[in-house]
Amino acid sequence: MKLKRFLLRYYPPGIILEYVRSNGEIETKSIDLLNLTPETDIDVLVNQILFEEPIISEARKPQLKQLIIKLLQKLDTKKEQKFALFKVLKAHVLPLTNCAFNKAGDKFITGSYDRTCKVWDTLTGSELHTLNDHKNVVYTLAFNVPYGDKIVTGSFDRTAKLWETSSGKLLHTFKGHGMEIVCVAFDPQGELLATGSMDNTAKVWDIEKGAEIYTLTGHGAEIVSLNYNVDGDKILTASFDNTAKVGLEFELDLGPANWKSHPHFGGAHGGAVLFAVRLYVGVPVSYTHLTLPTICSV
Repeated sequence: MKLKRFLLRYYPPGIILEYVRSNGEIETKSIDLLNLTPETDIDVLVNQILFEEPIISEARKPQLKQLIIKLLQKLDTKKEQKFALFKVLKAHVLPLTNCAFNKAGDKFITGSYDRTCKVWDTLTGSELHTLNDHKNVVYTLAFNVPYGDKIVTGSFDRTAKLWETSSGKLLHTFKGHGMEIVCVAFDPQGELLATGSMDNTAKVWDIEKGAEIYTLTGHGAEIVSLNYNVDGDKILTASFDNTAKVGLEFELDLGPANWKSHPHFGGAHGGAVLFAVRLYVGVPVSYTHLTLPTICSV
């Protein structure tokens, strides 16, 4: 394995290692720095990371130290941060539904009842692109943080669409939900997309191929929110059925043919992130079922 680059993650604080395997595949690994404070001995922390992560060479030590210093400065700045009105943009002809920054904060996106998503330059307030292909309300949207080179939009037209940030080009349209899509999330590696719908299901998609990988079932009402964990091996969904569900990694024996057709099922532990085993052949899926006190709590 060869380290390609570091990616800084401000929240939760950490560093992401992007590396290349011997077969040419690019993968990532997260180093959580949840206990990082101004009192942290940076030199000790750097040495500890180098000891635990042999993929990081001694030559990269100064770069790693600078990243941790930058992360500390960012965390310290937030304590004193105050907000004031910067700009007011007449963004859409109909009410807005959602908005999101990219990681750098130099671009943001807005969705609207006018069936479009717009990409904006934060500093100038100028419109960069109008993403216009949905047939109904653009209700949910996201950048593929930390990379920021792709945007996903979810719509009441029952589709999600993947766009190229730099050009506004439509890359894929994801079809399969029976009702409105109301939440979307990229996995931390930027390889998978999860969508949640009023049809009581969530779906996971391969963003390179634009293909559905599997459907997560089990909720008795609309799925209104979903998220990946930091490692990308679990998905949390929340529903109007008063529950949240966590899909966990487990061992799955599908045979060579199925493994080839589902490339993301592999990994270091030969596991898969699934939600309902009745859609697959394998051992029963493990999941955590949380009953919540009110209909909208997560």
